[in-house]
Amino acid sequence: MLVVNPRVSFGQVFPNYGGERAGLSALTFLKNDINPRSVAIGGASSALSGDAFSVISNPAALVQLKAKGYSLANKFIGAGVNQSFVSFVNPQSGETSVWGFSLNSLTSGFIKERTEFMPGGTGREFSVVNMAFGATYAKLLSEQFSFGLTLKYVYEHVAGFNNHTAAVDLAFLYKTDFKKLQFAAVLQNFGGSSSLASRDDIPVTFNRTIGVALESNPVPTVFSIGLSIEPYRVDKHSIITSFQISHPNDNSENIRFGAEYSFDDQFFGRVGYKLNVLGHVFPTAGIGFAVPAGTGQTFMLDYAITASRFFGSQHLIGIRFMIAKN
Repeated sequence: MLVVNPRVSFGQVFPNYGGERAGLSALTFLKNDINPRSVAIGGASSALSGDAFSVISNPAALVQLKAKGYSLANKFIGAGVNQSFVSFVNPQSGETSVWGFSLNSLTSGFIKERTEFMPGGTGREFSVVNMAFGATYAKLLSEQFSFGLTLKYVYEHVAGFNNHTAAVDLAFLYKTDFKKLQFAAVLQNFGGSSSLASRDDIPVTFNRTIGVALESNPVPTVFSIGLSIEPYRVDKHSIITSFQISHPNDNSENIRFGAEYSFDDQFFGRVGYKLNVLGHVFPTAGIGFAVPAGTGQTFMLDYAITASRFFGSQHLIGIRFMIAKN
């Protein structure tokens, strides 16, 4: 009898280069997109026009601002975990430079402590706090070309363990006169390795060593290149499309693309998609509203939703407030 064992081969549209590195970095909250406009278009935001959230998406785009900007956002991750972001950016009068400050934080709330012998809880609670304080500077080098730099101090606290490190964001933006076409290159979270280290007052010492230092891991560095263009504008209607390729140091390369529809620059509808991001098989979406709040002042409200197989639906709400200089 002749037995044939059929073999099935699977084709892959996008190579899984780098997938073997998954989970090798620390401080992964730094990778979370906390820009509502960016999240709604699938994260393809590196080449978008500047706003107060450009501090995290592409600081080089801040040179396009003509007014002081404030931003505030909160991402509802689930199980009591929230990530918040706040920034302030200030274009310099009569100059071609912008400086700004930002705070990116993730908190878990209180979690019951459980051990090997007390799985129901020890009666104590602990929390997780991650923070990144950033100082940003952007400069227009020519009519088309600009760069931006953000220096970050990063702090992590998990129960009795703490971590301190530093990272840098470096970005470039090139704009053209053709349909608002822009090109960008962004390096996020470039820095060295660090590790959590414990204090000497951890209450539960079973299976632990006082003053233990855990394994050292790098920060989650991501290099991205992207472009955006406005292919359609008629009267009060316009559409901006964007595209981005990202290369993280702790996972596979991925592709992101999205589109933003604008009516009279006051109502915005957004949609996007991610390719080769594990678990993200659903489109992203969001809306935005711009409301004049006085002479030279604009208030903007943004909302984005993203869904994945592992974390369900996550919601992100953000506000931007622009104050024109006198």
